[in-house]
Amino acid sequence: MISANRHEAQSPARLGGVAAMNHPITAQIVDEVAGWDGVSVAPHRFGGIEFRVGRRELGHLHGDRLADLPFPVRVREQLVAAGRAQPHHIHPESGWVSYYIRDVTDVAAVVALFRLNYERGWSAL
Repeated sequence: MISANRHEAQSPARLGGVAAMNHPITAQIVDEVAGWDGVSVAPHRFGGIEFRVGRRELGHLHGDRLADLPFPVRVREQLVAAGRAQPHHIHPESGWVSYYIRDVTDVAAVVALFRLNYERGWSAL
């Protein structure tokens, strides 16, 4: 696991050998999210890479084409209604959302979702 306190160690080549890290979309997202205070980056148990603050998962990337993020159901409903995300691709009734990344122009939207989750207080869990 890599901590944001060691930002220099977060290069794509050092994150657990994750092949997707060589893709510019993934690298841009990791560079941004990993730079936030307290965020760690590690391989995800279902493939890809995950972002955490302490024990709380902010979300994860499946390669350079899919981001999954956990939110309370009411937040998920708002995000889906606003067109900012879709219900999770496997668990659509949960609070999780999925964002299908088409190209580099989607990076800002994905980072915004991670930021929303990062700034969400523990009390909202």
